Amino acid sequence: MRNLYLILAVSAFAASLFISGCTSTTQTENSSDNILKVGDMWDISSINPATSSLSGVLVTEKSLITETLVSANDNFELVPNLAESWEQINDTTWEFKLREGVKFHNGREMTAKDVVVSLDDTMELSPSTASLISYDHSDAVDNYTVRIYTTELNPLVPGALHYPCTAIVSPDSYDSDGNFVKPIGTGPMKFKSYDEQTGELVVDKNTDWWKEEPGFDGIVIKGYENSETRAMLIENGDVDFTCDPPYSEVKRLNETDGIHVEIYNTPRIYKLDANLKNPDMADLNMRKAISYAIDRDGIVKNVLYGVGSSAGGVFLPSMEWANKSLSPYPYDPQLAKEYLAKSGWTDSDGDGILDKDGEKLKLRLFTYTERPGLSPMLEAISANLRDIGFEVDETAMEYSSLSSVMSDDNWDLYLSAPTLAFVPDPEYVLKSWYTTNGTSNKAGYSNPAVDKMIEEGHHINDVNERYDHFGKIEGIVYNDLPTINVAYYGVAVVMKDNVNGYRFDPTAHDYRIDPFMIISS
Repeated sequence: MRNLYLILAVSAFAASLFISGCTSTTQTENSSDNILKVGDMWDISSINPATSSLSGVLVTEKSLITETLVSANDNFELVPNLAESWEQINDTTWEFKLREGVKFHNGREMTAKDVVVSLDDTMELSPSTASLISYDHSDAVDNYTVRIYTTELNPLVPGALHYPCTAIVSPDSYDSDGNFVKPIGTGPMKFKSYDEQTGELVVDKNTDWWKEEPGFDGIVIKGYENSETRAMLIENGDVDFTCDPPYSEVKRLNETDGIHVEIYNTPRIYKLDANLKNPDMADLNMRKAISYAIDRDGIVKNVLYGVGSSAGGVFLPSMEWANKSLSPYPYDPQLAKEYLAKSGWTDSDGDGILDKDGEKLKLRLFTYTERPGLSPMLEAISANLRDIGFEVDETAMEYSSLSSVMSDDNWDLYLSAPTLAFVPDPEYVLKSWYTTNGTSNKAGYSNPAVDKMIEEGHHINDVNERYDHFGKIEGIVYNDLPTINVAYYGVAVVMKDNVNGYRFDPTAHDYRIDPFMIISS
């Protein structure tokens, strides 16, 4: 056992992105003591990085098979990776110079033609990624130069190529009929096997990696969506590395011989989407009442057990582009009741539940169970709302089942924990969450002024001017409350004591396995 580390980032992005997730394994034929057994919170359903954000994160950051053209340092500044440099040739053309001598796991050197094929396949499989990049097509200028052509001016292109779904795979990953067989990448680990029945992925060390030799021989990774199961597995010695056990168990796990826990702040947020199609939720007084009714500090202390912090604006204050003037809405039940009274909600019959025009004030809250903080947070928020006169119906279920249950707009509030930094720029989140046609605008928010400002911000290249512009937009949505921010996410990484030298990557989209860790016997 070691001391519990509460690691709070000092720099703007050192508290950044360990987007939650982890992986685990059952027994495997590979019995080497130098194999890292990882237990994740998501079942593995695809090993093609282009098919979804989950598979991209799995293949690129958790199993280390593939790599992206562009990386980012701890301050979220873009840095070279498979591409050594890049420049904007004109409004719709970007040129990337590739690193020479990089080999795919089958021994072939990576060339510009390979990169073009990989990008084209990714954009075909993932229209959302193509839209993010405004992708038109790519060309190989020579063996080590790729030009990416966009349909419009898009300053996000280099940052979007940090997105794990854009990781480069060899054309040999596909068979002669164009079917994806296995990921052949350039990363520190290479694909060995994937069992579709058990969901277990096995990778071996790539001894020909273009960087240094990895510190261990391979990874066995499997998903366990129940947080209590993940805690039991590491306590029993069945996995070496996992994350996000029940937060109530963190202290006990850290006091268990042979295990240590490290806690990190990450750019991910617990937020409530308000269903603005519901006339009651479309009332700003209603949304303000809900926000003031939530005891954020109490939730962080008593529900998350300190694994997180109360949220003000959308972005963590440590992020360079965050609007730092936005503080958490204070817990004020009396003010919450006053806002409800402004909209005509009173307790006319003295039963403790507010009503108007003969109708009770009822809310339907939903969340998913894979992340350990969500279900208990939903219970705490529901209790807060009952205290001021709401009747609350709460539902928590597996993520895969939730969309069908909520498909008929039979919901009022949806509690989730999305990432804030798939792309290291404020436009990505603000555009997808808050524009009228945003890809992740679950609330149905539509503000023409915000739409116009985000479109204007898209064309601003000066970093300081850009961050200031998007900070104003963050302030608008903070006041409009289409989403009600509750807490910034914290992640608890649990490791056996023989796993040494782990370095947390604040730019990863869950956790990133550190290829230079040492597993001692």
